[in-house]
Amino acid sequence: MSAERGVEQASVDLELLRLIGRQGRRVPYPVSIAALAMALMAASVMSPWLAYGWLAVVFAVLAARWSVLGRLPGMSDRPLERRLHWAVLLSLANGLVFSASLVAAPYLSDFQRMVQTIVLLGLCAGAVATTAGHRVVFQVFLWPVTIATAVAWGLFHDSGEHRWLDWVLGALIVFFGLILTGLARDTYRVFAESVLIRQQQVKSNQQLRQALSQAESAMAAKTRFLASASHDLRQPMHTLSLFGAALDKRPLDDEGRVIVTQMNLALQSLSSQMDALLDISKLDANVVPVNNQVFALQPWLARLQREFQPAALRKHLLLRLDCPPDACVESDPVLLERVVRNLIDNAIKYTVRGEIAVEVNRGQDEDVWRLSVRDTGMGIPEHEQARIFEEFYQVGNAERDRTKGLGLGLSIVTRLVDLLDLHLALRSAPGHGSSFMLNVTAADLSLVRPDVPQRHGPSLPPMRVLVIDDEEPVRVAMHALLSAHGCQVLLAGSTREGLLKSLGQQPDLLLTDFRLRGGEDGISAVRSIRSAFPGLPALLVSGDTAPERLREAHEAGLTLLHKPVSEEQLINAMQAALAESRREGSDVTSVRGGAASPA
Repeated sequence: MSAERGVEQASVDLELLRLIGRQGRRVPYPVSIAALAMALMAASVMSPWLAYGWLAVVFAVLAARWSVLGRLPGMSDRPLERRLHWAVLLSLANGLVFSASLVAAPYLSDFQRMVQTIVLLGLCAGAVATTAGHRVVFQVFLWPVTIATAVAWGLFHDSGEHRWLDWVLGALIVFFGLILTGLARDTYRVFAESVLIRQQQVKSNQQLRQALSQAESAMAAKTRFLASASHDLRQPMHTLSLFGAALDKRPLDDEGRVIVTQMNLALQSLSSQMDALLDISKLDANVVPVNNQVFALQPWLARLQREFQPAALRKHLLLRLDCPPDACVESDPVLLERVVRNLIDNAIKYTVRGEIAVEVNRGQDEDVWRLSVRDTGMGIPEHEQARIFEEFYQVGNAERDRTKGLGLGLSIVTRLVDLLDLHLALRSAPGHGSSFMLNVTAADLSLVRPDVPQRHGPSLPPMRVLVIDDEEPVRVAMHALLSAHGCQVLLAGSTREGLLKSLGQQPDLLLTDFRLRGGEDGISAVRSIRSAFPGLPALLVSGDTAPERLREAHEAGLTLLHKPVSEEQLINAMQAALAESRREGSDVTSVRGGAASPA
């Protein structure tokens, strides 16, 4: 404890030297003017040489203080105690020089002596601030000046009947010195406390920065772990998904059909949980665009009600929708749907009996519609209501029942709500269910665009597909699935092998894994193959969900499919890539034709 106090006192002393150094270079200017005024008064009643000689000594002391005090804080090679001792000596010299001015007191008139006293006591009062009230530095200046001034009033006075007033004035000057001593003590205490508080604040800021750095490192480590674990898990899942889709297209007996169906359902369940991790990575990578548009809530929510109705009925729950037909909002319908889907899915998972109500009504502000998802489930204790939005945290699922998901739904909801700039509120109590409320910007129903019927494209046309993947099971499974769709499939384990196989038979589309062996990656593979076949449609397939990987694919302008890729996702993505390539080709042709036309 004593060592800690020693360190604290050293810090206060060093800060005191800095203060005295700054004041030592500011104070000489007003003090020189005061000293000049006193010298002029003294020169008018006594020897000018003596008066101006005193003034020269004052200037010399002030110059020494200006020079030495300003350098004391930077003399780190000298002990702190010695530097503080020098400050004390300079303050004492200053006090003795100014007390010497009272030699002229016997020759001054009462008015001049009063002016002299006011100037000297004013310097003493100002020294409280310039020395921060340090006990020694301040008092070695105060008492020589104060005592000399009091003695001058007590000894050098005119004879008369009011001589006692001079003695009283001298006593009052000493009493004033005592008051300044108490004030200086309080000033120094406040100064020392402020120095220690600033140091504690600096230390706290350093600890906070260190804690923030550790938290950021832990978050980065978590992201890397999730990305690596996701990639390693998605590889075999992707292979199983492809084999399952290929097997489903073969003739099977009833028992085999049931097995394949159940296997594919299990894979879809596992894939949906892995996709939750992917959603987190996409949102953290800031690669999710927001496309706001005006749409009516009633048909939009009715579709969600129909989709979730079977899941609610399996638990004997009522899924109710109460939405005015004129409810219309402006937001991103795809991202908002993911929010509402997660809230409804969460409500069904944690409700044993009763109902889930999706309700829409006007908020307090007429410019918003309030969309609520209310359940009669177990409810959430108040102390856990903030934690349910954390990743992987679940209320009442200590056994980690996989049917209740991974605990990422509400974490994704909070990220999406922030992305959409919405307000999400929660009202819940144990045994009384929960209600999640969203305020969505209202819009004019007349601005809703009529629905365009979706066109379902045919299956894949006859085409040649180049598949580059360093995992042989994935290549075999991809070959089985694409062959079932009538495609000719070229398989390669590296970019070089893919180029060689493509030279004699040009592919119509490239499917490549993001991670390849030998330091290669899917983006460089696409560039290499396109150098031989410009404009070749290409798709990336990856199990890597790291935010930086997502950004790389986004910046390269390539569609990234995440393992396990379902048959529907793969075929739709291939159709979209072919359509985009044909559209770009027609645009280039039209531009060339326009350039060739005569002016």
